[in-house]
Amino acid sequence: MASQGAVVVIEDDADVRNLLVAVLQQSGFDVSTASTGHEGVDLVREVGPDVVTLDVGLPDIDGHEVLRQIRAATDCYVIMLTARADETDTLMALQIGADDYLTKPFRPRELRARVAALLRRPRASGTMTRAGAAPSGGSAATKRSILRHDGLVLDADARVVTLEDAVLTLTRSEFDLLHDLMRSAGAVRTKADLVRVVRGGSQPADSYVSDFDQRAIEVHIGNLRRKLGEDSKNPRWLMTVRGVGYRLTPVAENG
Repeated sequence: MASQGAVVVIEDDADVRNLLVAVLQQSGFDVSTASTGHEGVDLVREVGPDVVTLDVGLPDIDGHEVLRQIRAATDCYVIMLTARADETDTLMALQIGADDYLTKPFRPRELRARVAALLRRPRASGTMTRAGAAPSGGSAATKRSILRHDGLVLDADARVVTLEDAVLTLTRSEFDLLHDLMRSAGAVRTKADLVRVVRGGSQPADSYVSDFDQRAIEVHIGNLRRKLGEDSKNPRWLMTVRGVGYRLTPVAENG
């Protein structure tokens, strides 16, 4: 079986660590493990993985600090593993830049589905530094998917977002949410819709979405607003539709 990519597992509980390794190796991934936060950060820098699974509770340094250090080094996908009582910790992890989370105990099938959903997201081409910059070759320009809204430019192929020519640093989840809202062209997207966007479209339209899943979307949207410099009371780009979800702010309403 061809390798599906590299995964780093950062987990101090040997039983959980062995389960993660077994499930991921059976799915075709090359798996490296660390039992402490410091080892995990060094391993991520060495391996350059596609995905990291990161336990919140580690024996040496807090999982959130590990996540900060990982985010300073790479934009790989990060799935946080938390206990069911650690809802606040999970929301904090999403604020720092985690892409997804799993609560313990988890089902192996759910882990495989979450990893597969993340890896289905398109990757950056690495050929552009500015969204909207002209690609080489006239025919290629017509194939690019570039969305614009009130000074905001999103290049879906390069996975680059600029605001008035300044490149924004977004996590993969933040990018995917912004992409979904921009291509919806002002249509309201429910929080349940956006949960499925973050999950890579892996859930059917009628699948159950928990209150916590919806709060996680609120955190991602809050992160987006902070990076955009958005005033939530007078939004230029992301408008809250109370009790429903979010949509783009019509340009006429910005002034």
